[in-house]
Amino acid sequence: MSTTITDPLRSGQEAPAERSSSGAGGSAPMTTRPRRPFLLGRPVVYLVLGVFVIYTLAPVAWLFFAAASDADALSSAQVFSLREFALFDNIRELFATDGGLYARWYLNTILYAALGGILASLISVAAGYAFDKYDYRHKEKLFGLVLLAVMVPQTVLALPLYLIASEIGLVNTFWAVFIPVLFNPFGVYLGRIFSEGYIPDEVLDAARMDGSGEVKMFFTVALKMLAPGVMTVFLFQLTAIWNNFFLPMVMLSDQELYPVALGLYNWNSMATVSPEYQLVVITGSLLGLLPLILAFMLLQRFWKAGLTAGSVK
Repeated sequence: MSTTITDPLRSGQEAPAERSSSGAGGSAPMTTRPRRPFLLGRPVVYLVLGVFVIYTLAPVAWLFFAAASDADALSSAQVFSLREFALFDNIRELFATDGGLYARWYLNTILYAALGGILASLISVAAGYAFDKYDYRHKEKLFGLVLLAVMVPQTVLALPLYLIASEIGLVNTFWAVFIPVLFNPFGVYLGRIFSEGYIPDEVLDAARMDGSGEVKMFFTVALKMLAPGVMTVFLFQLTAIWNNFFLPMVMLSDQELYPVALGLYNWNSMATVSPEYQLVVITGSLLGLLPLILAFMLLQRFWKAGLTAGSVK
């Protein structure tokens, strides 16, 4: 007698459930995570981060201990012993050297960096906003020139800027250093990115329907939404202007117009023949770091928000 084997799929019947190899009461097999490579493990990551932290903070720690030491400890390379805490004495000596010239340099740097950073960030964000929200001829070509200017080193522009300033009589003046720092191509690029990520076109259309002009709309609507972007560009520009060295060195010959970086460089050159300037330069360098550290501590929440702008659309 022959037996007929029927295909359950053809006959419309359901196929019998496949039995688990672990039995009826067995649990489902557990999936195992793939093991990470050793170089991506936590100990290696922590070790690399620790090396970078030490590399970053070690010079700052040495600068603090050196500024808090006396001349004998500095000359004998025993700054970490702190046999005598002389930081406040060194600060008093710093502001008394050369008739208090360091205070003048400090004030100049604050004016260059703070005022210049605020105006430069507003100009950059406004230009980026215009590149994003308005359509006009050759817009992308002009923006390409902005991106090209980002790749040009500032030291290359120092000599042409000096020749231009010499023609209009601005050499050895406050404006010879202040005006060039107002223009930041990288800030314009960031301004466009922030405008694309933070300002919907519908908001601007609603403001236009309410009768708002373009300039008023930028300052009352767009600028408030671009606050993280403005702060981010400001921090970039503040750091760049505070550490600006080559342009003031080319433009200025009057010591009362020097920023801190150029003034300390001048004193450090004199330290080879007058060793008493060495401790003054170290103390001045420590005080020169404080405004940047304070600015990053106070504005770090805007910094974090600005860095993630435009990453998700």
